[in-house]
Amino acid sequence: QLQLVVSGGGSVQIGGSLTLSCAVSGFTLDDFAIAWFRKAPGKGHQGVSCITSGTGPNYSEFVKGRFTVSRDNAKNMVYLQMDRLRPEDTADYYCVVSVQRGDEYQKCPLYAENYRGWGPGTLVVVSA
Repeated sequence: QLQLVVSGGGSVQIGGSLTLSCAVSGFTLDDFAIAWFRKAPGKGHQGVSCITSGTGPNYSEFVKGRFTVSRDNAKNMVYLQMDRLRPEDTADYYCVVSVQRGDEYQKCPLYAENYRGWGPGTLVVVSA
């Protein structure tokens, strides 16, 4: 059974850092793309970053240079290192797996319809 469990959220001051973790099970991590999405109050899901084994990471413009996605296939873990956090980064963060195999993408997409395994997110709050 496919499962992705996110942890690591919390409250942080502006400019601070947090690392989110995503523990996956029920599928072979190396075969798929993993993406991070977020959802702020009153807004839709917003793609943050994604990664495949073959093509490397992809970032949205609003986090590029501040966030780093990584994966450890041996441990079935994916991470999102978030630095220089801003108030607008406040949201619930989700980790999801691609519907298609990772090697079918030239660059992993950041559109919610390409992904599955939406479980509970983890809340990140950035404040002064």
